[in-house]
Amino acid sequence: MQSILEIRHLKTLQALKEAGNLLRAAALLNVTQSALSHQIKQLEDHHGTPLFERKSVPVRFTPAGERLLKLAASVLPQIDQTERDLARLQQDAGGKLRLAIGCLPGTDDWLLPALDALRSRWPDVALEIVSTPAADAPGLLREDRADLAIVADAIAHKHVDQHLLFGFELVALLSRGHALADKAHLEAQDFAGEALAAYPSPADLPEALRRLFKSAGVKPARRPAAAPLSLLQLVAGERGIAILPAWAAQGYANRGHAMVKRITAGGLPCTVHAACKPELSAKPWLADFLDILRRTAYLNLPEVQLPDLSGARQS
Repeated sequence: MQSILEIRHLKTLQALKEAGNLLRAAALLNVTQSALSHQIKQLEDHHGTPLFERKSVPVRFTPAGERLLKLAASVLPQIDQTERDLARLQQDAGGKLRLAIGCLPGTDDWLLPALDALRSRWPDVALEIVSTPAADAPGLLREDRADLAIVADAIAHKHVDQHLLFGFELVALLSRGHALADKAHLEAQDFAGEALAAYPSPADLPEALRRLFKSAGVKPARRPAAAPLSLLQLVAGERGIAILPAWAAQGYANRGHAMVKRITAGGLPCTVHAACKPELSAKPWLADFLDILRRTAYLNLPEVQLPDLSGARQS
């Protein structure tokens, strides 16, 4: 019997298992949902059996699907390792990576696993973490004190390459007893007279929020918090409103002492970028690390949007 199995089929099934449904699997692979469905239908027609139960949430695979997943788990890591070995033969895959993290609340769930994967997949890369307020990250790159920075806004500099990682929504976290708690969403004017509880630094407001406040002529007071627990205390005590990524805010709200409000009726979108020196963009391990960062964030953070990378990468 002639096989129609291709590597892309195995990657599709693996992504479907990890993501839980076709829509998220398509985003993970940067293809359309219809293209993904066509691949699976092709396999099912050829083998005369369904590979997963269509209405199962999360997706539940049939015995045929499980058998192909077992094959994917065996074959794909070997292909992946071989590609990395070939990259090492082609050019020096080692070096030092000084990573500046412009502190975003709630990064542990996606950043730490990605760093572990980098160490495992590229052991010749010496990783050094440089923790810094987000506002300082551009300076670290320009002054050669960091090689790569993960920040909430793109860094506008001709000698810095930009790599969009993912998009997310900024939301407001406020006390359940706050005067604004009954509003469906918050507008810029609602922040007039309010204090922003900020961690790690009041200066680290994302550009999207700064533009919103500037257009409305609003200048909220800033109230710094020394740690995440201090931030929650400021919010719970109605001494400030926190502006956070949706994934971090919802985690705090689930504890019962605060509530989440969208900023504007349509929400306030923001992005996370990896900025680096241009010479670093050519390293094979950097492209792999960026893919790991995107994948880990998408699988671990709710409501994160992956960029369309079908064209050229940003630079």
